[in-house]
Amino acid sequence: MRRNEGGCGATALRSRDLLIPRCAVGAAGKRPSRGVGARRHDGGVDAPTARRPRTLPVERVRERRLRSHRLSAPAPTIAAAAEHMLATQAQEFWGGRWAIAQRTRGAPSVSHVDAAFGRGEIVRSWTMRGTIHIIPARELAWVLSITGERQRRQAAAVHRNEGLDDAEVAKAERAVRAALRGGNRLTRKEMFEVLEAAGVSTAKQRGYHTLVALSIRSIICQGPVVPRDGGPTREQYWVLLEEWAPDQVQPDDPLAELFVRYIASHGPAGARDFAWWTGLPLGVSREAVERAGERLVVVADEPEPQYVASGPAPRRVPSAPSVVALPPFEEYYLSYVDRTVPCAPEFLKTIGPAMNGIVHPILVANGEVVGRWTHSIALSRHADDPIPELFVPDAAPDAEIAAALERYKAFITS
Repeated sequence: MRRNEGGCGATALRSRDLLIPRCAVGAAGKRPSRGVGARRHDGGVDAPTARRPRTLPVERVRERRLRSHRLSAPAPTIAAAAEHMLATQAQEFWGGRWAIAQRTRGAPSVSHVDAAFGRGEIVRSWTMRGTIHIIPARELAWVLSITGERQRRQAAAVHRNEGLDDAEVAKAERAVRAALRGGNRLTRKEMFEVLEAAGVSTAKQRGYHTLVALSIRSIICQGPVVPRDGGPTREQYWVLLEEWAPDQVQPDDPLAELFVRYIASHGPAGARDFAWWTGLPLGVSREAVERAGERLVVVADEPEPQYVASGPAPRRVPSAPSVVALPPFEEYYLSYVDRTVPCAPEFLKTIGPAMNGIVHPILVANGEVVGRWTHSIALSRHADDPIPELFVPDAAPDAEIAAALERYKAFITS
């Protein structure tokens, strides 16, 4: 398990890392220091440890988040990009794959990302909020050890309506284990056939909810892609997690690890952002801050403490494009309580989430959402040119917008 450790004796972060020395955070397992003139529990006032703004200019937040998200500092491999992000939203399968590719050097194609699924480096599952994400295969179990129970409680009403109680889920588990044991893999249709043969109805949405229930219990996940002639696949095979990814890792403190990994890939951000991202209660999120201790650095105080991970931030690549075309449900936009940092308030409804839950693909210039775009992955149309829709004319150079969309087209057609 990768760590971002750092103590008070470590050197200060570089100027591009917001000028906060590592000694501005507390000891491991304790609340990070509040910086200048921090008040002690005994009523005294500590000596100043660092000076920082109460808020950060939005341009600085965007610049740092672009690096945290690996959008301006891409990772060397697909697996490394997925590990850095930990969980990347992917209910639109093509969108999740594009999100990972955008964060990887060398312009990987959809077939390269699919190969990473085939090698068992990454899988897809319902990691949090009842939402499906791409995640490193060996890290799924420990994440679900934190979020799984919360997801089960949130799904309780639906399960009652579907008649999907613990006994029925156990029956489904026995059938699925028997069908997948020994390295087998099945399509969704085949999984439904297995369930029906075992007496577990898959009518209407019941089959879907059964697969989700088994997934958040760390029994199954979606692994290798199902081949599709003539275009990018939309489907994956179901596999037993314990057989497909037997080398599951276990952090010493999973809750602290989850918060640090979120901050490393999304910061600057705070406890409320983490609570939204994970679906965990705010009190649990604040406990995660306490337990993360000196692995965090406070960079601003308002609207609540804002953190980055201690240690050097991902280094921006000079050749990184200033305009990028990002997928629906993009982490850079969606994963925060306040989405007006990347996007002007008047355009939020245009992007979503809408009443139907849809969040549109976005065009981002220097960290600011300047428009959205559309395309199709239908077999007869996936090679068509994506269509941009700018919120304001000349919000970004036409040539850079065209280049961003051309990168996506090359990804989806290769």
